[in-house]
Amino acid sequence: MRNVTRETVTDAVVASLGQHGEISDRQREIMTALVRHLHDFCRDVTLTHGEFIEACQFLARAGAACDDKRQEFILLGDILGVEVLADMLTHPVEGSESESTVLGPFYRENPPVLPKGASTVQKHFDNEETVYFEGHVRDAHGNPVTGVTIDVWEDAPNGLYENHDPDQPDYNLRGRFETDENGHYAFRAVRPVAYPIPDNETAGELLRYMGHHPNRPGHMHFILSKDGYRTLVSQVYDADSDWLDSDSVFAVKESLIAKFEKAGDDLDTDLRVSFDFVLKEGAAEAALAAE
Repeated sequence: MRNVTRETVTDAVVASLGQHGEISDRQREIMTALVRHLHDFCRDVTLTHGEFIEACQFLARAGAACDDKRQEFILLGDILGVEVLADMLTHPVEGSESESTVLGPFYRENPPVLPKGASTVQKHFDNEETVYFEGHVRDAHGNPVTGVTIDVWEDAPNGLYENHDPDQPDYNLRGRFETDENGHYAFRAVRPVAYPIPDNETAGELLRYMGHHPNRPGHMHFILSKDGYRTLVSQVYDADSDWLDSDSVFAVKESLIAKFEKAGDDLDTDLRVSFDFVLKEGAAEAALAAE
């Protein structure tokens, strides 16, 4: 088309799809929707060319902020609620299975494999509260699921994950555990604290543009995986934490909130948390890539 107008440019772009290279039906579906929604957005806000250039420069800065310890585009997607929406679309809850939520940008592959009940703590902090996490993993029929790998990670009492804190040992507050013959898991850690997501780069620019804050409530990350079951990526939130009702990445779900109770004399920790999971049976899934 030699003479595109504001009314015809959208159809021209859509018509170009697959004209000079083979694309799948899914690619066509995604690109058609992307072009139409993106063009409609530009029309709705009467986007100026200067604002378009500013957006390109913003994305360039976001790319420059990415490295092996920070994935800026995941942060941007989190702030806009895109990751949690994609997760809900991918993993709709059916029946009694546990709810999933976002993986987030701080996951690291291959944390230490630890025995049941062991501690993930490699460095102690003056203000820490130690916690005994335990619970059962069952299938939808209530049967225990043995041999489930449970990958956990959290921030330290200073609000930093170890891969963003040079003063913490490698893989501090991270570990992999396995359920026993009763589907039971247990490990020791520290009470996760509320913290701000990194906001010194484009993530902060976006938050300030939105008039939103960067804070997340205290939570423990979980990935539960076993062949024959759908991998569950989830978080368990501290019921007494701040920001539960205004999480900066919109990932809190009522079913994932747990009470941190005072530990009894039978434990060597300050607190205890009991939280059960229900896994959905399904095809084996590929291992998650680090994000």
